[in-house]
Amino acid sequence: MRKIAFYGKGGIGKSTTASNVSAALSLMGKRVCQIGCDPKNDSTRLLLGHICKSTVLDMLRTKDAGDIQKEDIIHTGFHGVTCVEAGGPEPGVGCAGRGIIVALELLDRMKALPESDVVLYDVLGDVVCGGFAMPIREGYAEEIYIVSSGELMSLYAANNIAKGIARFASRGKVRLAGIIGNSRNVPGEKELLIEFAERLHTGLAAFIPRDRTVNLAENHRQTVLQYAPDSQQAEVYRKLAETILTNEAESIPTPISFDELENLVAQYGTEN
Repeated sequence: MRKIAFYGKGGIGKSTTASNVSAALSLMGKRVCQIGCDPKNDSTRLLLGHICKSTVLDMLRTKDAGDIQKEDIIHTGFHGVTCVEAGGPEPGVGCAGRGIIVALELLDRMKALPESDVVLYDVLGDVVCGGFAMPIREGYAEEIYIVSSGELMSLYAANNIAKGIARFASRGKVRLAGIIGNSRNVPGEKELLIEFAERLHTGLAAFIPRDRTVNLAENHRQTVLQYAPDSQQAEVYRKLAETILTNEAESIPTPISFDELENLVAQYGTEN
């Protein structure tokens, strides 16, 4: 079983990318489980066609752990993709990162996850909280892809995630598998992401162009693979899924300083 996690700055498009990759993998015949580790519980929206109505933490607020059944927290999405949302605390109450810990521990105790070829964790943030680092720290995920654009703060978050991966790599199997560029149409973006990946001692797994098809699919609560399967954008996600399945270029990342990062971004912004 492949254990993969997508990390990146909030709002960078992790959930959209994860859902389209999950859909593509499923259409390729793989048994896929996507686990949303974001308190907004919207990771699997495009696969389910709606916001998940029953997260793990929702169930724990209404039932004793021993009374929760697998069907309470495991849902089936597009083309049979298994969908789970960890959920989060009520707004303004509690720690969202702690919610991930509780949810994943419960799934483990229940042996709730079906047999899968690929388990894909969609994780919020840049590993500043122990809860969000849990998929890396506890070995739930071994292959980490960082979703980033060419914008400075997105790259800053990516660099922080690389620091977290490097820290935990010394005591486990976790490795950086690549950068996924989710374009924001900034100057020299693809070239910048390629060089940024090289400095982190990894590669650019994919460069996803900014395309209105993605927005249209999201408005219909669908992945691009479902909404526009013959589109060029769908093919981009298929190629990314194929890359993930065949990728063996995993590494312990080498994060850079913020000064080096600023200079790198300025260099590409100036040249273009």
